[in-house]
Amino acid sequence: MTTPPALLIAGHGTRDDAGAEAFRAFVRELGRRRPDLPIAGGFIELSPPPLGEAVAELVERGVRRFAAVPLMLVSAGHAKGDIPAALAREKERHPGLTYTYGRPLGPHPSLLRVLERRLAEAVDPSWDPAEVTVLLVGRGSTDPDANAEVFKAARLLWEGRGYAGVETAFVSLAAPDVPSGLDRCARLGARRIVVLPYFLFTGILPDRVRTQTEEWATAHPDTEVRSADVIGPEPELLDLVLERYEEAVKGDLRMNCDSCVYRIALPGFEDKVGLPQQPHFHPDDDGHHHGHGHGHAHSHSHAH
Repeated sequence: MTTPPALLIAGHGTRDDAGAEAFRAFVRELGRRRPDLPIAGGFIELSPPPLGEAVAELVERGVRRFAAVPLMLVSAGHAKGDIPAALAREKERHPGLTYTYGRPLGPHPSLLRVLERRLAEAVDPSWDPAEVTVLLVGRGSTDPDANAEVFKAARLLWEGRGYAGVETAFVSLAAPDVPSGLDRCARLGARRIVVLPYFLFTGILPDRVRTQTEEWATAHPDTEVRSADVIGPEPELLDLVLERYEEAVKGDLRMNCDSCVYRIALPGFEDKVGLPQQPHFHPDDDGHHHGHGHGHAHSHSHAH
């Protein structure tokens, strides 16, 4: 019987200890769910363990093939460049190692169901959805394609669920910010708003969303504002990661490249076309325990 490739989970990283532990606990839960698979997880930046250490762990367990799945909702710079570059570096560090790269989670229907649950938990049961405006708040990116994916998630969440509307905002790097998004909801006539963080786990940025929401609500007492929780380690998320793993193993990948700044000259981002990608520096990864040095610049084409 052929041994299936191992599963490597690539995380973003956070300075929030609880958020980092939520990721590590999620990886452990995946291992309990699939005891037949060697599974490891690491971060691109900010929190331990670094991705290189997770790869080394798999190699020490005898793994020669793995599929990497980015535990990210959208295809921004980490998923498009940093992770592929880091994986290329690990291949140089460990001769004979092979891998396939899966796609980010995206606005999958199962995650939309979790978002719908989070909304239901946040609102008063007596509220009519037609009187509720949702503000979906994403991380925010300098990549317009990544920001557009959050708008797509908002539209898919709106369709067929009866809310008055689903607006979009970002907590960093992109407009509109959270207060501006709430202002827009109010100008559209919203009297009941639920702010829904489009994040997998707790962390500094989701906390900032809640704080900014509370500040805006205090300044606008005529508008009823509720904050919903993050997606969290729900069964749907576990299932989706394993689905992305199976896609990567089978080669059934359908990543969208139509509006990628590394391939298409989008207005204001023309200098990014064909830009080589470097592995993201992780302070806990000095490369010494691998014995093969650091990788080189890596083409974005590998991410697709």
